[in-house]
Amino acid sequence: QVQLVESGGGLVQAGGSLRLSCAASERTRSMYTMAWFRQAAGKEREFVAAISWVGGTPYYGDSVKGRFNISRDNAKNTVSLQMNSLNPEDTAVYYCAAGRWGSAEAAYSYWGQGTQVTVSS
Repeated sequence: QVQLVESGGGLVQAGGSLRLSCAASERTRSMYTMAWFRQAAGKEREFVAAISWVGGTPYYGDSVKGRFNISRDNAKNTVSLQMNSLNPEDTAVYYCAAGRWGSAEAAYSYWGQGTQVTVSS
């Protein structure tokens, strides 16, 4: 069973930065893409960013474009999310996911346990 473990969440002031990481216990054929989603309290889960293991251009949700950057380390089976210019609206539990390409939750078969990001004003 593939396991995804997130790290790097925490509390940061508005305008600050955080870097999240996700380590995958293994890579399988169904794990073409790694992605980040987030879910704020009382809201639906939202797509943040995705990147494939084999190249191509990463893509981002509209609310984070220009502020967040997703990257991967194939040798270590890790994916990172660099978050800059954070604002209180970025407060959420951030989830790492692995699966097919896309921004829909249904495209991803594996999920981490989530890490809390809180941005204070």
